[in-house]
Amino acid sequence: MAENFHPLRGASNPHLQTLLPRLVRRHVKLKPVWQRLELPDGDFLDLAWSENPKFAQHKPRMVLFHGLEGSFTSPYAHGLLQAWKEEGGLGVVMHFRGCSGEPNRLRRIYHSGETSDARFFLAWLSETYGDVPTAAVGFSLGGNMLACYLGQEGADCRLTAAVIVSAPLMLEPCANRLEQGSSRIYQHYLLDQLKANARRKLIKYPGTLPVTLGQLKSMRRIREFDEAITSRAHGFQNALDYYRRCSGMPLLPRVKVPLLIIHAKDDPFMTEAVIPNAQDLPPEVEYQLTEHGGHVGFVAGSWLNPVMWLEQRIPEWLAPRLMPESTIEKRK
Repeated sequence: MAENFHPLRGASNPHLQTLLPRLVRRHVKLKPVWQRLELPDGDFLDLAWSENPKFAQHKPRMVLFHGLEGSFTSPYAHGLLQAWKEEGGLGVVMHFRGCSGEPNRLRRIYHSGETSDARFFLAWLSETYGDVPTAAVGFSLGGNMLACYLGQEGADCRLTAAVIVSAPLMLEPCANRLEQGSSRIYQHYLLDQLKANARRKLIKYPGTLPVTLGQLKSMRRIREFDEAITSRAHGFQNALDYYRRCSGMPLLPRVKVPLLIIHAKDDPFMTEAVIPNAQDLPPEVEYQLTEHGGHVGFVAGSWLNPVMWLEQRIPEWLAPRLMPESTIEKRK
């Protein structure tokens, strides 16, 4: 059982925990099956499957929503897809617009509260490959988006269960945190990723973002990016309006499907503002707050045998909710 997290010996430091997955999961073992989903508005979503979905329609499904500028190649993504495949399920990463390596076409991108693509995808998934037990796992930005989706849908949610990991459930305090102390290192890295992606988009599709290449280059904070691009491209008044309208925390009381939320107290991207009050959570929500783990880190074991705890904890929690008991017993 992997219910409790114990950090890798000698590596409880939050920054080590945050960075270690990139060392432990340097090589992608899983060869994904790619599929492009054309959207009604003329844009597209790229999907990375753990195996060909046409031949695995009977298997319980896990949909993965990645973090800011993440993708299938993110260590947590391909690692968890491999773990779910070994559990006997079918996994898929739904890449947000422009995150699969090719710029999206329209005058918009993606953001922490953009649930319409996930809603469309989950409906398409059921209509195309059948109605089987389906869970979603959201990491960081994708976790906040998933919280918004679950709250918006309530009892009408298409999902059987869900897991949220290291999500910035209150966006404004998290934006402030990234501008302070050592957390600025992560802001610098993420902003470089955002700007590089936006630059590729502007070069391939000029005029599809509300800034010039020169304005993009001058940005020094994620808040500036959200002020100039995210908010303006998606109908918000400004970055603060976006942060306040798209935080997942206020929607958690409306969740009606089994949900596990995992946070680490030492997450360098977060503040205590993302920790919900237990009395505000519905009975469907299980909240796990660990002492250590960093941001989407949670590396356990030893230096000779590091263990990606999330790849144990998430499948173990999901399996009883999605898979027949006989299937689980066979795998023990």
